Amino acid sequence: MRNQQWSKVKKKLESFICDSLKNRVQFTVTNYRKAHDRLGRAFITVDKKEILNMCTITSDREMFRKENEIRNAKSIEYDVYNGNQNYEIGIQAQEMIKAEGIFAQYDFFNAVEEYFNLPIEISLKSDDMIIKILSLIDRRVGMRTLQGLKKSILNEKEIIQYFYNLRCEAEGIRTS
Repeated sequence: MRNQQWSKVKKKLESFICDSLKNRVQFTVTNYRKAHDRLGRAFITVDKKEILNMCTITSDREMFRKENEIRNAKSIEYDVYNGNQNYEIGIQAQEMIKAEGIFAQYDFFNAVEEYFNLPIEISLKSDDMIIKILSLIDRRVGMRTLQGLKKSILNEKEIIQYFYNLRCEAEGIRTS
């Protein structure tokens, strides 16, 4: 997917949106040319209101903060020569910020690529919030499947519940 143009990826992504949300949900990617890595952010809007922001700068800042929290909690000083330790702490920090719903633009691209390659049944059960959101608005998910998710959605993060309720409302399914 990295070699594809965003316009083609966006078109493919939008082709999966269910009919009831077709013109309501949009995906946008903005790159900042003057940023050191030229990355920016990706965001999902519903009715022109930004719902999920996946900004690389915000993610990097939170990642740095979490890495420092982990080091302080374990009384570990940063050692530039200890690559394995730095890597492990980085992985822990990334898992923590993702669990909080803080994503970078590249997290969005990775999730979209994985989503394109997974069957919808597996996407609905994914631990990745972005993949789960994409599958909840997917045209391949029918009303019975949505109704079957009613109880399990209560255990999900607020953003997942938002997209579940949005889809159910658009399809005329009662959630309460």
